Amino acid sequence: MNSYPIYLDYNATTPCDPQVLETMLPFFSQHFGNAASKAHAHGWYAEEAVDRAREQVASLIGATASEIVFTSGATESVNLAIQGYAVRNEAKGKHIITIATEHKAVLDTCEYLGTKGYNVTVLPVSPNGMIDLNQLKDSIQEDTLLIAAMYANNETGVIFPVAEIGRIAREKAVAFFCDATQAVGKLPVNVHDDHIDLMAFSGHKMYGPKGVGALYVRKKEPKMEIASLLHGGGHERKMRSGTLNVPGIVGLGKAAEICQHIMMEESLRLRELREQFWTGIKDIEGVKWNGDKEHSLSHVANICFDIPGGDNLIKILSKHMSVSSGSACSSATVSPSHVLKAMGLTDKCAFSSIRFSLGRFTTKDEIDQTIITIKAVINK
Repeated sequence: MNSYPIYLDYNATTPCDPQVLETMLPFFSQHFGNAASKAHAHGWYAEEAVDRAREQVASLIGATASEIVFTSGATESVNLAIQGYAVRNEAKGKHIITIATEHKAVLDTCEYLGTKGYNVTVLPVSPNGMIDLNQLKDSIQEDTLLIAAMYANNETGVIFPVAEIGRIAREKAVAFFCDATQAVGKLPVNVHDDHIDLMAFSGHKMYGPKGVGALYVRKKEPKMEIASLLHGGGHERKMRSGTLNVPGIVGLGKAAEICQHIMMEESLRLRELREQFWTGIKDIEGVKWNGDKEHSLSHVANICFDIPGGDNLIKILSKHMSVSSGSACSSATVSPSHVLKAMGLTDKCAFSSIRFSLGRFTTKDEIDQTIITIKAVINK
């Protein structure tokens, strides 16, 4: 057994790829200029690095560099997209549609807008975590302003039919915001093919640094206009004021470049490891897969251990491996996962569910050890 737990919580955060770290380091000391300093070489060099990163990020998602706004992470991107679009376009309507299994960053932002006079419809999901597209269509009203639906679920890995959602929104002249934090860098995301108008994602979910993210804002028709939430300098085309995190942005750009090159190969390898894991534990009595296994991220397995003491299993396993019960952003609460509850799981099963998320540095030997450990702990 390793002296340090096996890491299987890549959906919570990923380690920086060594190439990313190497690319970032000079921008903490040697190339430390402010990208907004227009009068000297230090600023010019930083600005060029940011421009290069913007191109790298845009290329990964099929956008243009001018459509990328850098932020501090996905949560800020989510707020800027939903609040910014709602405030800027409230004359068009004040109805927002979202899904019960969205990340709390989306649900809490929509709930906040509900206190400001907006009408929010939260659509349910089926037991496998999928949405009903006909119900989505029927929910659109004359004053519907925005549909907020994620690309892939952070807890179950379930992938939504994003292109179809985007097509419905486009036909109804409704803006489509997509939280793609768990999808970008892992799936071939293309904002134009998927008819996405606004899209949030984050560096630390794709082997980049923490504290940096991006928001895609469509410039082509239908062009998106959003109000700024931060004021003071007019950075990022007046959408996000504040000194740019140049090292973080450079790291995000490099992470995007790496993902674009190895994404498909990596996905196939992780799917094989996940199948190895599932094959090793699926015969344990009381074990159940949560969500639509066939339409999910290749590296995620959310498993319910419906066994005596199952709700205590994660605590015992934590001595041997780093796994989670769901979103790291809401792990401080003692409530059962809102995602699993929305899928119809009982409190007992929700509390007995564990998310295993594999990643770039997960090995076959680690999966073998994980299977052995789980079986040993349950038998004991």
